Amino acid sequence: MKRTMMSLIGVAVALAAVSGVAAVAAPDGGTGEKAGTGTRLPVQRSALLCPAPTSSEVGETAYTAFAPKGAAAGADTKKGTAQLLPAGTVKDAGGDQGKGKNGKGGKGKTGGADAAGSQVLPPPDTKPVVPLRQAGTPVTTTTDRPDAPALVGSADGTLAPGWTVQQTTAVAAGSGRGLLGLGCTAPDTTFWFPGVSTATDRQDYVHLTNPDPVPAVVDLELLGKDGSLAGSAGEDLTVPPHTTVPVLLSTLTTAPTTNASLHVVAREGRVGAAVQATDSKLGSDWLPAAADPSPSVVLPGIPKDATSVRLVALAPGQADADLKVQLATPTGLITPAGLETLHLKSGMTTAVDLKDVTKGEAGSLVLTPSGGDAKAPVAAALRVTRGKGDKQEMAFIPATRPVEKRATAADNGAKGSTLSLVAPEKGKEAKVKVTASAGSGGGTPVTKTYTVKGGTTLDVAPPRPQGLKGSYALTVEPEPGSGPVYAARMLERPQGGVPAFTVQTLPDDRGSVVVPTAGQKLSVLTD
Repeated sequence: MKRTMMSLIGVAVALAAVSGVAAVAAPDGGTGEKAGTGTRLPVQRSALLCPAPTSSEVGETAYTAFAPKGAAAGADTKKGTAQLLPAGTVKDAGGDQGKGKNGKGGKGKTGGADAAGSQVLPPPDTKPVVPLRQAGTPVTTTTDRPDAPALVGSADGTLAPGWTVQQTTAVAAGSGRGLLGLGCTAPDTTFWFPGVSTATDRQDYVHLTNPDPVPAVVDLELLGKDGSLAGSAGEDLTVPPHTTVPVLLSTLTTAPTTNASLHVVAREGRVGAAVQATDSKLGSDWLPAAADPSPSVVLPGIPKDATSVRLVALAPGQADADLKVQLATPTGLITPAGLETLHLKSGMTTAVDLKDVTKGEAGSLVLTPSGGDAKAPVAAALRVTRGKGDKQEMAFIPATRPVEKRATAADNGAKGSTLSLVAPEKGKEAKVKVTASAGSGGGTPVTKTYTVKGGTTLDVAPPRPQGLKGSYALTVEPEPGSGPVYAARMLERPQGGVPAFTVQTLPDDRGSVVVPTAGQKLSVLTD
């Protein structure tokens, strides 16, 4: 009797313990959307990293932070916080970022990686940048400092789901003139950058930022048309805690290459990574990392007036890839002239000039496996040029993830924004709700729904808040049952006859996660 009673007490205590763990482990937020065997709930914490914007004396950078209103509906009373803090910078002791101990192409570790040959410069100040206090209204700030630092930030509570920061820099003159735009990125352990260059007419820096209190160790590999580039010296790069390291890619190889791909791998820790590309004739912009390699990729938002489009792609796995190349136009999918299929050799970078492929119409490039059982993953990006002669400007469009639940583009003004929506699968139309938030200085949100026919791209001037003051954010949400949809946003800010522009793809913000459902199972308490 006593043993039976003790067993029942033990079972009751164990059940209470199991239930307690489930309650503690589940994120705040009350009820959520049921998803298979779990419940989809808003994330409780998110992180973003913004690279150092520019060293130009004639550049001005705007930061815009935003969190969608209602993204964490049902959460507890904790309002949450969201802010960015300046990071330190690693520079070579000789002042040449990215060069090894022996200068350009030197052997051993690159600038900043060698503890004896580099120094960490502290940020100019520690004041928080664009701290966000409430969801639904953007917060903006600007700086014209040529030594503006990289930023490391986090958000928690109700501001974590969908927290977005846009970094937009206008450079008025010089080789880096133009408009540079970047959605600040989350830290990760691996990145692919098709479209980088080590040619003499380009200066490409990869900015590596470590958000954590422990060092990160990173390897950089450059791949050209014949595979790994000769003289690569990008191994064992150490990124100190809360610090950024800019590395000039041309110092990593003895083989200048116009079309290459960069693979960034954090072997220890994690980093944020973005490439700042400056062309002697085409201006400059940020090249964000492409989406994780996949058998099918979509590159949305090619401007209708693009004068030149270059596709750079590679198959990073062990197998070659054969792709069907299509352009999603406003009326349907077409095959670009002379490029029905594309063969990618494993580990080698392939570049194709598509020229003025859009022919005055909005377009998005869609790459899919071209028959057979082989479906090798690929990574891809576009370099897009607008303008002619010495009035040209370039931007980049990497392959991106679809918008599954929600995506956001911040820093939109009264004019100069174009939203591109593409439904890449023929016969599967997408219905998308687009919400213009309140303005940073005032205004009332506006929502509009768009229908995108399967296999087409739809370019629209996005809705604007009523009584807009300042800048605002666009939130893109596919309706339930909608077909797959991808999105991009173009900003235009002409500079003295140069059609300065930048394009940001809008991947899903991953503002929610599926939490496994916990239930009582007495069998776990028995032998």
